[in-house]
Amino acid sequence: MADNPRHCNRGVHNNDMNETLPKHASHTSVFCSLAMLLLVSQVALADIYTYVDEHGVRHLTNVPDDSRYKLVMRTNRPARSHASVRPQVPSRFKASIRQVAESVGLEPALISAVVKAESAFDPSARSHKGAVGLMQLMPGTAQRYGVANRRDPLQNLWGGARYLRDLLDEFRDLRLALAAYNAGEGAVRRYGNAVPPYAETQEYVRRVQRFYQHFRTSG
Repeated sequence: MADNPRHCNRGVHNNDMNETLPKHASHTSVFCSLAMLLLVSQVALADIYTYVDEHGVRHLTNVPDDSRYKLVMRTNRPARSHASVRPQVPSRFKASIRQVAESVGLEPALISAVVKAESAFDPSARSHKGAVGLMQLMPGTAQRYGVANRRDPLQNLWGGARYLRDLLDEFRDLRLALAAYNAGEGAVRRYGNAVPPYAETQEYVRRVQRFYQHFRTSG
């Protein structure tokens, strides 16, 4: 449900969407009204503002439209979960991903997952370390797999997918292959063919696996 502005409507007249209370109302009455407003706006989880006008009437709202309003209650908003966002493969890349996946013997969902984690499907993405393109190829990796233009989506997919295929053939384990794609195959070997104890690499492996499962089930 959208986070639409919401006001308590008890005692409202002439489309006035603000809650009004006499100035002499007890604190209990005020906070009961606040509670009612919270219940009405629980989906939006709005902060609550109030002021007393020249007639001694207290106004409550979650959308202050008057400079006299003062914040009296702040509600906690849940942190937005990245996991709840459902990623999608841009239509312009779907055919190329399928073509490359079939050629190198990988699932399109796996290539899509790596691309999502590496560049969020941005062919112009560039990391601070110099990796470029959809699958974030370093210059050495691009040269190794014959990629002349790392910014070209199809060339980048070919190079990255072939590299991932080689890593899977070497390590025979998806988690290790993904760790090697992120940290380098040398790092995986140094730690006895295990995911290196790098926070970035360990989170990368988890993220790609989540995306992989999503793309497999979503088609």
